[in-house]
Amino acid sequence: MQKIETHRLILRNFTEADSQGLLEYSAHPRVNCFLDDRISTIEEASLTVQKRSRDDSYIAVCLKDSNDLIGELFYLKEEPDTYSVCWNFNARFEGMGYASESAKAFFEYLFMQKDARRLYAYVEDDNYKSQKLSERLGMRKEGYFLEFISFTKYEDGTPKYENTFQYALLKKEWLNQKHS
Repeated sequence: MQKIETHRLILRNFTEADSQGLLEYSAHPRVNCFLDDRISTIEEASLTVQKRSRDDSYIAVCLKDSNDLIGELFYLKEEPDTYSVCWNFNARFEGMGYASESAKAFFEYLFMQKDARRLYAYVEDDNYKSQKLSERLGMRKEGYFLEFISFTKYEDGTPKYENTFQYALLKKEWLNQKHS
């Protein structure tokens, strides 16, 4: 993908230099949906970064002044023009507006460069930070799915199902927000 710059951030493909940053926020996932992406060693992080560097659907979010990785954005395209979107950020950088700043640029890229018509995100009902981010981005709550998906198990081995919201935004809504 082409590099995107915001006021404080750079959005770009992953590079080998991102291994340590990825390990920092992937070693201890704070949200169950990232448990399968848990990384325990710098070697695992390096292999993951190598794969992601060749995959434009994974976008590294880096501080402009240091190029340090602070999180990631990613998408999955559903033909012909719908994209499932997600984000994962290092807790050390929470509360500074980086997720919102990068996601706005990400949405602009998907709508204007990738010709997305519709974006949607699944957010667990206990992930309040992502719910607030979705709302700040102008996404509307479209649905609430009870016991929608399981990423982990209870101590007795039975699956723990997550109650999940679906948020969505249409390109025409995005354009109206920008011009209002």
